[in-house]
Amino acid sequence: QVQLVESGGGLVQARGSLRLSCAASGPTFTTYSMGWFRQAPGKEREFVAAISWPDSNTDYADSLKGRFTISRDSAKNTVYLQMNSLKPEDTAVYYCAADPHPRYYRGSYYPHSSAREYDYWGQGTQVTVSS
Repeated sequence: QVQLVESGGGLVQARGSLRLSCAASGPTFTTYSMGWFRQAPGKEREFVAAISWPDSNTDYADSLKGRFTISRDSAKNTVYLQMNSLKPEDTAVYYCAADPHPRYYRGSYYPHSSAREYDYWGQGTQVTVSS
């Protein structure tokens, strides 16, 4: 069973930055994706960003491009989400997820953006942005 553990959440003022980490353990896959999703109170879970293994192709929610950056450290089986210029509307619980079946297209693997494609989920980490 794949286990995902998020860390790095907390309280930050608007325009500040945070870096979330997600460490994966358990069975390994040759190809997979890891993604970040978030859920604010009273709202549905939404896609934030994702990255594929081994190709490191990335995908972002359109509204977050330019402020959020996803990256990975293969040696540590860890994915990161760097969040800059944070806004109060970024307040949410952020979840890390793993998908062992990324999209394959023209010789490369790409991450899914739909939560339905992700089989493994972390417990989430709270991010609160104060105005």
